[in-house]
Amino acid sequence: MSEPSHEQIVSGLRDRPPIALAPGPRLDAERPGSLPLPPSTVWDLPGGTAWVYYGEGNTGLVRPVILADGFGSGPSELEFSWQIMEFGDYALISELRRRGHDVVLLGFHERSASILDNSRTAREAIMRAIAEQESDTPLAVGGFSMGGLVVRHALARMETDRIDHRTALYFSYDSPHRGAWIPVGLQAFAHYIKDLDSRFSDQINSPAARQLLWRHIAKWDDAPDQSDERAAFLSEMAAVGEWPQRPRRIGVANGVADGTGTDVRAGELALEGKGLSILGTKLYTQVPGRDELSATLRVVTLKTNEVRTNGLPSIDGAPGGSLEGFGILADAFNSLNPFLGFKADVRIRSHCFVPAVSAVDIRDPDTDEELYADISSLPAEDSGLDEFKLASRNEGHTLVTEELCTWLLDRLP
Repeated sequence: MSEPSHEQIVSGLRDRPPIALAPGPRLDAERPGSLPLPPSTVWDLPGGTAWVYYGEGNTGLVRPVILADGFGSGPSELEFSWQIMEFGDYALISELRRRGHDVVLLGFHERSASILDNSRTAREAIMRAIAEQESDTPLAVGGFSMGGLVVRHALARMETDRIDHRTALYFSYDSPHRGAWIPVGLQAFAHYIKDLDSRFSDQINSPAARQLLWRHIAKWDDAPDQSDERAAFLSEMAAVGEWPQRPRRIGVANGVADGTGTDVRAGELALEGKGLSILGTKLYTQVPGRDELSATLRVVTLKTNEVRTNGLPSIDGAPGGSLEGFGILADAFNSLNPFLGFKADVRIRSHCFVPAVSAVDIRDPDTDEELYADISSLPAEDSGLDEFKLASRNEGHTLVTEELCTWLLDRLP
């Protein structure tokens, strides 16, 4: 059998959906059979859209709860947001409406845009809710993953600008208050195949990713560091006081409190290229120490390059909300025509995406000591949240569970 040409490989990659390291529908995923409940009304907002579901017995907006979407590529898929909140482990939307709350699912035209851009959309949603509300019940405003940062900034900026947001409760759901993590090997591979298909690299280098990621690389051979965009975002948060001051601030995390990590060990082979085009590519989980191997990269050409890191912690197995980053990449490659030679063997599908200490804003993810800290023994005042709840197990990032949702629901105004 002849080998694929460069043009055939490029066409084969670009004809498929982009590789996207974010929670969401997988490539060619089968959609749930039930269609979303039609919203009571739809708001067209600058930079986004909101589906509004009135609470049971309400004929208008009475007790609004705004739920902002998180990080991804392209526009928010509110149909998918509705499905994971309704057909997952816990029917969150139904329970909110049963309790008389009006659900506002806030999506963005571009989820990988700057957090500050999407913050303006969140601000418009808050003002729309205030304008249409038929009662004086204060708002509850929060978000999943990056959405929690978006509305955190929106509320704080409104206070700085002396705009009344009428919000009594801010909440975040596994939001990376102190940064998120994509393994360096995955980031490097995204950039390594940029000439063949730039979309994976474009997501890693998007404004939102640069702001969210605790450590980032813009090119495959860069040294991992805090990006300039993240530094600017943190400066902007400091300028608006870090947090909104008027609402009570609460949050939940998809990781455990006692510091117990997952079964992912440092230095393990997570993904290996088996097809001819990527034979020699190996991605490893992060190892602490100096000059540690994170990846060997080979795509199409004979040359193999190494990616090494210095001073990073054993973050892939840290307690927190996990993302199937290695699995997403392997699934994308294994869905290609085998003739292209991109078959991959994935041994470890998931890695920590939002460390528990980040989700409850109590420690930076700088060292193993901080990442694996027993949060229950730390001073609660070290967090910017007034109250938080951690999961009883390490689970998927933004997994909607009865355990976390009932705790949150009981605190809504």
